[in-house]
Amino acid sequence: IVEKDRFQTLGDLRKQWTESGVETSRATVYRRVQEMGYRCRIPQVKPLLNQKQRQKRLTWATEKQHWTVAQWSKREMPKCLKSSVKYPQSVMVWGAMSAAGVGPLCFIKGRVNAANYQEILEHFMLPSAEKLYGDEDFIFQHDLAPAHSAKTTGKWFTDHGITVLNWPANSPDLNPIENLWDIVKRKLRDTRPNTLDELKAAIEASWASITPQQCHRLIASMPRRIEAVISAKGFPTKY
Repeated sequence: IVEKDRFQTLGDLRKQWTESGVETSRATVYRRVQEMGYRCRIPQVKPLLNQKQRQKRLTWATEKQHWTVAQWSKREMPKCLKSSVKYPQSVMVWGAMSAAGVGPLCFIKGRVNAANYQEILEHFMLPSAEKLYGDEDFIFQHDLAPAHSAKTTGKWFTDHGITVLNWPANSPDLNPIENLWDIVKRKLRDTRPNTLDELKAAIEASWASITPQQCHRLIASMPRRIEAVISAKGFPTKY
């Protein structure tokens, strides 16, 4: 069934399995697909990069090629303005990480524009930086979402004396916090929240369980990610 169409969802696979006379749970389908070794052969969805974006990624990676793990650990603070978790309810959350661990979560209502993004920075990013870096300097990293790249947001960083890492478009594989959100989502699989408050509590518990060691391992992967981008000539990587 998998070999007929490797882009099928687990729901599709379970439906076809059921139609063939086998009653099973979604979890069992997932486990069997892994055990059969197909997981690594189902193609991953990668960002579609045009030639200009690939060149910018390659240039960016080349510039950062000689950064050490110590430099990434002390000076980078990846952040995320993500992530819709689909249950009976859904939420959007913001969180920050560094090699030292994670900062506090912010639950966001409605769409994010430049003004309320700057409120998040003021009330959540700065406390995160204080917790994770103390008095040390750091470089802040975020992607090129409109609220992030707005002129007023750039002025906010300038006014606060914070350096922002230049960032290539369509590059989630270069952002270790994407892997952190995957960890959070995996931890949520065993929960069954029925209300918005229960969902928020589950996300907070999952986020709080992330260890500094996990964060450090992700940051320590940055030199390998850089080399992977250079080897791929700017194309998406396995990360």
